[in-house]
Order: sequence, then C-alpha cells, then structure tokens
Amino acid sequence: MNRFLKAKHWQLFLLTFGIPMIFQFVIMGIMFGNIAGGGNPDPFLMFNYMKFFPIMMIIFMGVFFGWFWSVAIGLQKKVPDNVKMKVRKFRILFFIPMIYILLISISMGGVVSGMAENVSKPNVIFILSIIGIMVPLHLLSMFCIFYSLYFVAKTFKTVELQRAVSFSDFAGEFFMIWFYPIGIWIIQPKINKIMEE
Repeated sequence: MNRFLKAKHWQLFLLTFGIPMIFQFVIMGIMFGNIAGGGNPDPFLMFNYMKFFPIMMIIFMGVFFGWFWSVAIGLQKKVPDNVKMKVRKFRILFFIPMIYILLISISMGGVVSGMAENVSKPNVIFILSIIGIMVPLHLLSMFCIFYSLYFVAKTFKTVELQRAVSFSDFAGEFFMIWFYPIGIWIIQPKINKIMEE
C-alpha cells in the first residue's frame, strides 16, 4: 500500500496508461504491418492478436484498483477517531468489479482466440444467454466501481480536512478520480504530502 501512496503521479500514470498503450501500439503495429507487408489480411488471423487483450486489462486493472485500495484502506489510520467510515462495505463492493473484469478479460481472450481458430457459424442462443448474464453483472460492477470512487474520494478528503465530510466537500475529488488520467496529476501529489506529514 505504501508504494502506491508514496508513488509519484507520473509513475502511476505510466503504469496505468503508458505501458498498456505502448503494448497496444506494438500489437496494432504488428497487425497492420502484416497487412501492409503483403501478409494475410484474414480477419480471423487478426483476431488472434486480440488474445493479448487480457494481459493489458490485468496490468491496467492491477494498478488502478491497487491505487483505489491503497487510498481507501491505507489512509484509514489517518482518519480522525470521531469519523466512522464504512470500510467493510467498501471491501465487499471493491472485489466484485475486480472479479468481473478478470473473468471478462479471460473469457474475451478465449472467445477471440476461439473465433480465430473456428470459422464455423456462431451459436445465437449461446451468445444471447451470455449477453443475458453479462448485462446485469456489468451494471452491478459499474455500481460497485462508482461506490469505490465515492469511498476513495471521501476517505481522501476526510484525511485532508480531518473532519466528517459531505459529498459537496469531495465532489471535485470524486470527478478527478473518475477521470483518472487527469485527476491523478492533482490528487497524488496531495497524497504524497499527507504521507510525508
């Protein structure tokens, strides 16, 4: 936890966006280089490169959710004694999207590599049943992620102000965390300062 809390903003940005984007550019370059070089433009062969998608998602998810966990749980020792935070609720709701995204990434990698190998007609009933299962799970996962954003912003602002806060006190932080690529440049230096104190 301390590594995330003491990390510099540019380090977190590179880990969450820099490395996955470079990885994606390399894969896309290989795909398009194969086509431009007179290789096989078969779309099923191109799907074969998508099996690397779970690796990118797991790197992004590990850093992103690791930072969430570090701020929400790591800063609890700096929360004033008179302020009660619902840490148990956060812990439960925190792991639901992590498990969902991990399963979705692995299954997408499997489906895409299966499509690359199997050229037969897709089973419509199977696809509809998967969609019927995924939509409610996706909505639940989105709710849990928004609650995590809310809890992380509230914890951060409570520690910063050393008092109980309402949503109007930490709405700015909530949106900065939501738009993480921009917000991390503003919030992480403040977290570094809190950790130094």
